[in-house]
Amino acid sequence: MATPDFVLALRDRVGTAPLWLSGVTAVVLRDDETLLVRRADNGEWTPVTGIIDPGEEPADAAVRECAEEADVVVEPLRLALVGVTHEVVYANGDQAQYLDHTFVMRWISGEPAPADGENTEARWFPLDGLPPMAEHMTARLEAARQPGTGAAFGFAGRMVRPV
Repeated sequence: MATPDFVLALRDRVGTAPLWLSGVTAVVLRDDETLLVRRADNGEWTPVTGIIDPGEEPADAAVRECAEEADVVVEPLRLALVGVTHEVVYANGDQAQYLDHTFVMRWISGEPAPADGENTEARWFPLDGLPPMAEHMTARLEAARQPGTGAAFGFAGRMVRPV
């Protein structure tokens, strides 16, 4: 699903005005590899991302998004990073900003494939051979690769680790 129904309903009322939304990033790890998808809207490689539905637990949203976007079954291991994205302006003029929850996910089964039209490719990359990515996505991957039990807070250059 590209845009959740609740966002479309909001857009009917507010037009393209900025929306504050909750999102997830799922950093799926399998041995020394990570799952990345190539976005259909801008061609960039990213971890699986998505919007949290009203009333949905963020970790459950990350699991759901992995199944919907990449056709893989995963389980959440830990919250790695919480941060606010820069404002996004989509091609149709819609504006949004996200409170993102980045989770480390363990791959359980399935071979990655673009499953819902939001992505043109889905595949494993070696952790030491990642394609070029936006700095904010690299920050999410790096946070997920750090050992620890607590989440970091902030994005790109403002990352703070808990004590």
